[in-house]
Amino acid sequence: MIVTVTPNPSLDRTVQVDRLVPGAVHRTLRTRLDPGGKGVNVARALAAAEVPTLAVLPSGGAAGARLAELLAPEAVPVVEVPVQAPTRSNIAVVEADGTTSKFNEPGPELTPAEVAALERAAAEQAGRADWLVTCGSLPAGCPDDLHARIVAAARRAGARVAVDTSGRPLELACQAAPDLVKPNLVELAELAGGPLRDLGDVLAVAHRLRAGGVATVLVSLGQLGAVLVAETGTWHATSSATEVRSTVGAGDAMLAGFLRAGGIGPAALRAAVAYGTAAVGLAGSRMPGPDDIHPLRVRMDAVDKTVSLSGVAA
Repeated sequence: MIVTVTPNPSLDRTVQVDRLVPGAVHRTLRTRLDPGGKGVNVARALAAAEVPTLAVLPSGGAAGARLAELLAPEAVPVVEVPVQAPTRSNIAVVEADGTTSKFNEPGPELTPAEVAALERAAAEQAGRADWLVTCGSLPAGCPDDLHARIVAAARRAGARVAVDTSGRPLELACQAAPDLVKPNLVELAELAGGPLRDLGDVLAVAHRLRAGGVATVLVSLGQLGAVLVAETGTWHATSSATEVRSTVGAGDAMLAGFLRAGGIGPAALRAAVAYGTAAVGLAGSRMPGPDDIHPLRVRMDAVDKTVSLSGVAA
């Protein structure tokens, strides 16, 4: 089973418009409401593929209850940690060409007791898990090392651990030696402390993370696919979406595909890129199912360190 932990879940409302014009009144073409948060999205994609999964998350107010209701028909079991403040709501505005503007609320402020309860729930479920995936931003009240602490607890319970977050929480989580981290290009540049100009720079940072204790580094590169750096080798995979409808959740789908395919090696990378490509062709933050995935359309390329990353949206 794959357990996901999402400290800052959300209700995600996606609004589609022809074009977003600042200061203008817009008529929406369509809207949809999805359960959201990185770990929640990973669990949704896994459940769609009938992979046993479970989502651990704090839940507060009517928004928290609604989030759990939306996960029920997607067959995602939920362990809710009750919190006093309401779960956040996010808005994504998607233009006709796929350009996505996101408006994310900061989320509730958790009390020390609520943070401790979330940690306990994660540790308890880790004992049942093959993989534990801890993901996303941290709401107010959470220490920067929360993901790192969850990594340590999961490893003590015998689970393999994947991390998908950013900034200082990612830096600290890497120091806890997880089995897998999945930064995008922007998040990896933050760790590097400066811009990454080409794939050579990406590989240098990934190897530095591995030297520090991270077993495997999966870097999502937007339209340039993804790079996998592991003990057994380095691979680069690319694929082209036929239509870009929304980029929300594409990285989460990529991580789900990687884990569904075993979480190791080029076959898992191929699945990851197939999942990410499928996700951008779907409206809102809908997660792809098996019928949406086309791994044979993914190209496995030799890693060319000179490939420029200029203009890449990760």
